[in-house]
Parts: sequence; C-alpha cells; structure tokens
Amino acid sequence: MDFQPKWIAWEVTRRCNLKCIHCRSSSEMIVNEHPDFSFDEAIRVIDDIASYANPVIVLSGGEPLLREDVFQIASYGTSKGLRMCLATNGTLVTEDICNKIKDSNIKIVSLSLDGSTANIHDNFRSQQGAFDGTINAAKLFRAYSIEFIFNSSFTKRNQSDIPNVYTLAKSLGATAWYMFMIVPTGRGQDISDELIPTKDYEDILNWHYDMELQESSMLVRPTCAPHYYRIVRQRPEKLQSRSLKFSTGGAKGCIAGQMICLIDVDGNIQPCSYFHMSAGNIRQQSFKEIWEGSKLLLDMRDFKSYKGKCGSCEFLKVCGGCRARAYCMSGDYMAEEPFCSYKR
Repeated sequence: MDFQPKWIAWEVTRRCNLKCIHCRSSSEMIVNEHPDFSFDEAIRVIDDIASYANPVIVLSGGEPLLREDVFQIASYGTSKGLRMCLATNGTLVTEDICNKIKDSNIKIVSLSLDGSTANIHDNFRSQQGAFDGTINAAKLFRAYSIEFIFNSSFTKRNQSDIPNVYTLAKSLGATAWYMFMIVPTGRGQDISDELIPTKDYEDILNWHYDMELQESSMLVRPTCAPHYYRIVRQRPEKLQSRSLKFSTGGAKGCIAGQMICLIDVDGNIQPCSYFHMSAGNIRQQSFKEIWEGSKLLLDMRDFKSYKGKCGSCEFLKVCGGCRARAYCMSGDYMAEEPFCSYKR
C-alpha cells in the first residue's frame, strides 16, 4: 500500500459560533488556551507540506470563516499548486463569502447537515437557526456555481432521519453526501450513551449499500465506518454508481495515518480528525519527518500488529477497523473495532 498523504484537514482555528453536541475539538466562540496561529506560520506550514507532497488541504476548525485571513491562506495554498478546500457549518456564508471562495480558487466546500428539519439539525448543533443557515449556504453555492458536499453526523437521536437527510442533500444539489458515524472525541465523549448500537450500525451500512446501488448523480460514502468495505465485498451486487471509485476502487476503510491526517491549531499532527494523539509537531519537525518517522503512524501501517478480531480478520486490509474509535473506547489504538458485529 502506498502510504502517501492524500488529504490533510487543517484546524486553522478552534473558535466556532456553534457548540455542537459531537464536536471533536470542543470548539467555542472564545478560546484562550489555543489561540490561532499567525498568517506567517500558515505560509511556513504550506511551504513545508508542498515541498514534500501534493495533498488536498481542507481548511477546517472550529469555524474557519471566523479567520479574517482564511482566504489569503487558501490563495497561497493554491499558488503552491495545492488543492484547497473549506469545511464550514454554513451559518456565516454570504454572497461576499461566495465571491471570496471563488477568488481564492477554493475547489470545494463541505457543509454540515445533521437533520432534514430545523428541529433535528438545530438540536444537534445546539443553535436555533443553524439549519436555515446551512440551507441558505447551499442555495448560495448553487447560485455562484460553487461545488459543495454535505457531511452528516449521526447518533441515536437522529439516526431515524438518515434517509431523509440523504434525500434533502440530493435535492439541494450537493456533489456528495458523507454519512458520518461519530467517534466519541471532544464533546462527543459526553454523549457516548447515544452512540448507534452495533446491530443498528450494520443495518444502516447495509441500507447505505442498497441506496448506493441505485445512486447515479451524487457521490455517497459512509465515513468513520470502515466495516462498510467488508460489507461491499460480502454483498453479491456490484456497485455501478459514480461513487464506486471512492468506496471500493482499491480503497480501504480506516486510512488514518496512512493517507490522511489532521494538523491541529497547535501544530500537532494527528492520524485523523478524531484521533487525539500527536504523531509529532510541525513547529518542531518537518511534515516529512513526522509522516515518515512517527512511531504512531508507523504502528497504524503495520497491519500484522493489529489486535483482537481485527488482527485475525480476513477483511483487515480493506477495513482495518476505526483506529480512533478503538483508541477512544479501549485506550489502545491497535485494538479491535468496538462496533463491528462480524464473526468469522
């Protein structure tokens, strides 16, 4: 397997205008302990990454639109040949923001959509009006010909709404819809009792597969659900949709530390957005040194050392189990995926 960085989420701020129940970084509007880094440091980080690899860079947060220089950062990344993207909750999107997105050559924007109604979405986001903000952002993006995707996170409180969210995402013209099965990190730890049960998990992933068999106009993909790739290989039907290349075409489930990583606002490189363990700090080492030499990242690429059911599973190399979920729930990132019902 080619362990090259293909996709990097970059936490450019930990500030956020919402206070979502599942937030991986426990973001709030006022953050004193983890201030934003400077624009000069952002330039240094981009130069460092671009000297080694050519990954997609997703400017994330918190809410990245709270940074006044976020579009300057995006423009500089674009000038270095990087594919720059933006992840926003949508509530701050305006016509002016749309113009800045286009001027900075941001390639695609992700929006959060956690319910098909205001009651469901706003409850999840802990903010009245959040749903209306997301819908308005989607309409503005269509009007300005800005490509966008929806990320939707699910727990027990909104799992019955999954088909409706998918339908709404499609009707709004999204390029893709990513169904996130949350990992209990950050504020998500406070709702551990709301994690979708293992049996329901399997049923939802099979529903997704049935849906994907029929989908032809929108890319669809379950995220933080690596055992979906085991289901893909167990099911007799063959996926024919456009999302095939994202779901099955040589890909595998958990690619944390293998193809993706997160850089947090303090410069720590983590295997993925939900894996709160540092592989090294980009203020102290180069990205290349960390990516190629970190014990944490090397462990995660050593499939022979995986433990429990994952270690002995014939689907290990296409699934791998969620390493972040294993770490959150057992304290051992090499342990078996705790929400997999497969038995050999």
